[in-house]
Amino acid sequence: MSAQGTATLSGITILGSTGSIGASTLDVIARHPDRFTVTALTARSSVDVLAEQCRQFHPQYAVMTDPDAATRLQQLLKTVAPDVQVLAGTDGLIEVAGMPEADLVMAAIVGAAGLLPALEAARKGKRVLLANKEALVMSGALFMQAVRDNDAVLLPIDSEHNAIFQCLPDDYKAGVTPRGVRQILLTASGGPFRTLALDKLENVTPEQACDHPNWKMGRKISVDSATMMNKGLELIEAGWLFDLPIGKIKVVLHPQSLVHSLVEYNDGSMLAQMGNPDMRVPISHALGWPDRIESGAEGLDLMAAGKLQFEAPDHERYPCLGLAMHAWQLGGTAPAILNAANEVAVESFLGREISFPSIARTIEHTLAQCAVHEMDSLETILDDDAMARTAATEFIHSSGKVAAR
Repeated sequence: MSAQGTATLSGITILGSTGSIGASTLDVIARHPDRFTVTALTARSSVDVLAEQCRQFHPQYAVMTDPDAATRLQQLLKTVAPDVQVLAGTDGLIEVAGMPEADLVMAAIVGAAGLLPALEAARKGKRVLLANKEALVMSGALFMQAVRDNDAVLLPIDSEHNAIFQCLPDDYKAGVTPRGVRQILLTASGGPFRTLALDKLENVTPEQACDHPNWKMGRKISVDSATMMNKGLELIEAGWLFDLPIGKIKVVLHPQSLVHSLVEYNDGSMLAQMGNPDMRVPISHALGWPDRIESGAEGLDLMAAGKLQFEAPDHERYPCLGLAMHAWQLGGTAPAILNAANEVAVESFLGREISFPSIARTIEHTLAQCAVHEMDSLETILDDDAMARTAATEFIHSSGKVAAR
């Protein structure tokens, strides 16, 4: 903690500060200079964006996971923020995630790359603002044990999990089965292809898949929304966050994205968290918790919102949702294998190497091909992650490239 006059500021490290979650976090922080100071900012290769963020927020550290990008950043910062210390690589991410100057860590690196620094933050007993769902998908048992053993505070940032958290009792802590809960309902927009004829999916383009009707997100997450793999990963994440079995967590389509999730209690009551689709709402909730602080988001006008729709997901349209449920039921490293195959497949789709439906085909093949092991160590998880990436890549190459036009 650092002092400014009589006010005590909370130091925050933002892992993935140049992405959409990172940028929204900085937007909220800028509204509360009396509460927060930026300890570290990190990015993979967006040198110019990170340099501008350093100029504006003056962190103690900046990390580029790409070493060449780190060298370029250091040159840029000589003129705009010379006091910022530049680190590089995964070791740099881990270092800033655990350093004592940071009270809060926003874990917003997309994909498996975010696992190690998020786990380090938990091991150092930080308040971990978890926007990286893959950390729990890949290493749920190990991650939650690290939270418990080190008295870390885990607060979900995904709009759905944050909504559930807000609907649970005030004293609720992540990883504990909430009392009196009958089931949890995760809402999903259905993405841009919710009503598209199934025979048209083979020819959809990356641009169409990334054109989400409600949310502004990065390309990978946008594709996950279109396939509904994001909801599959969120099912697994919710199981670890709220210590509930698969039968008590369900998915419901809600195209308006105004009800962010619901909790049904044993007495028949159902609580919902609502708001405009703006990630600054869950971010500000976690930053200020247990206080409520200004987010900058526009309030929800119920009269203008009109009719709200809810419907069951079509598993033929969204096979990735079923694959995620299957991986969860298999247990062990199956979710890590699922996630690795999805990352490879989505990257290939965005690179126009495979068609949109081939994402699910690649994941299904990889799950069938790879042996599942007990989640007994981080090394086992990372080994199976690597095995799945190899299997998925080989499948894509052997099945021939089918470019999305």
